[in-house]
Amino acid sequence: MADTATTPTPPKTTQQRNRRPDDIQEEKQFDERTLHIDRVARVVKGGRRFRFRALVVVGDRKHKVGIGLAKGADVTTAVNKATDVAKKNMVAVSLYKDTLPHEVEAQVSGAHIMLKPASPGTGLIAGGVVRSVLEVAGVHNALSKSLGSSNKANIAYATIDALRSLVPAKDWVTSSGKKAKKAK
Repeated sequence: MADTATTPTPPKTTQQRNRRPDDIQEEKQFDERTLHIDRVARVVKGGRRFRFRALVVVGDRKHKVGIGLAKGADVTTAVNKATDVAKKNMVAVSLYKDTLPHEVEAQVSGAHIMLKPASPGTGLIAGGVVRSVLEVAGVHNALSKSLGSSNKANIAYATIDALRSLVPAKDWVTSSGKKAKKAK
């Protein structure tokens, strides 16, 4: 038998000991998109104090989406806070064959949004904020129209309201369903 010489391993640092395997390779479960960043100011005695406001949409591309709007001293702080707000305000979206189950409209302040289902292969026909919200929600085929205000925050909230008001196809009340219940 041969004598195997082993080299001593260096001692692990505290950081290496406390690291979990999932910390090393953390996979993002949400698609996070920054829709808009604004520099806002408040006027004080000595002049203006600037901060940043971020509008972020977060979704899992599997029928969940949320919008967050937050302010911070710098851009990264504002984006991180807005992302946390968006994750807390996630909405489940009911889809039917990769599109919307029915037409829907919503209005927030001056922003008016109309969403329509589309046949397979149409793709997303939507612009700007509405397109981003629908993409991260997992909608593949839809038509949209934005009327009124072009305020990105209001358009985003109106889109979320429209998606929230969707009724799943299984919960539709049809005339044949009413007759079937009355016959029993």
